[in-house]
Amino acid sequence: MAELVAVIASTHHPFYYRASTAPPEERPPFADAWVAKIAAFRETLTRANPDVLVMVGSDHFHQLWLDNMPQFLVGKAPFYDANFYNEEREFGLPRMLLRGQEDLSAHVLREGLDAGFDLAFSNELRIDHSVTCPIITLRPKADLPIVPIYTNIFAPPLPRPKRFVDLGRTIRQLVESWPSDKRVAVIGTGHLSLELGGPRQFGPHGPDPEFDRKAVEWIASGDIEGCLSEVTLDSLWEPGNATHGFMDFMLMMGVAGEGAKADYVDTLDLFHTMEAYFTWYPNGVTA
Repeated sequence: MAELVAVIASTHHPFYYRASTAPPEERPPFADAWVAKIAAFRETLTRANPDVLVMVGSDHFHQLWLDNMPQFLVGKAPFYDANFYNEEREFGLPRMLLRGQEDLSAHVLREGLDAGFDLAFSNELRIDHSVTCPIITLRPKADLPIVPIYTNIFAPPLPRPKRFVDLGRTIRQLVESWPSDKRVAVIGTGHLSLELGGPRQFGPHGPDPEFDRKAVEWIASGDIEGCLSEVTLDSLWEPGNATHGFMDFMLMMGVAGEGAKADYVDTLDLFHTMEAYFTWYPNGVTA
């Protein structure tokens, strides 16, 4: 069976690529510290030596819209185009072509349905920055096949936080039951407190530092039950109007497991958000 060699949760700030590749005279003052943190974070995936990446993210109304919004969707294509035009224009993100791991996608879909998740699928999925930004930061060569899994964190009615955790637990079971000798890393990307288009969007840090502090503690310590006892669909409006993306972090806590302490934790306060990076090695540190 396949081996789950790393579980990784991170933010997916679309400005990192431009900040890290700009010439020195155009780099923002926080760029060097950000690049140093990403270089250290990247090594946590490199040392796990994966063959396949399962990528959990959320489409930012690029391909999925209100005429057809699945709660959970699995890509099952041989290749995935990325990014979208507005991401190239606004964030300077490059166009990318990512290879798919079709047999793992098929396994996740079949067994996921049998496990009680009515998963949607797409044979023509185009990927946006919720998946490409973690690849840029963690595997810039973009040389590994992926299985993209999209969640709905934008368009109510949303699944409740526990459903995200349960899907995370199921994803781990599906990966570990895949009849393959490949090494798999599951990478999920969300965010902490976040405000978009509201009065708290820009400041010296995220809109709710106290929520961010508790969120990092929940994730780093694997305190799923403590997190679920406080986080609801209604409460997530309070730290910022876009904080429901935190449920993708909760999904990754489900993959890591109850009480699983992260082997790697790092954060960075940017001008409007707290960047956060976590890595677990389910079977210990690998080669």
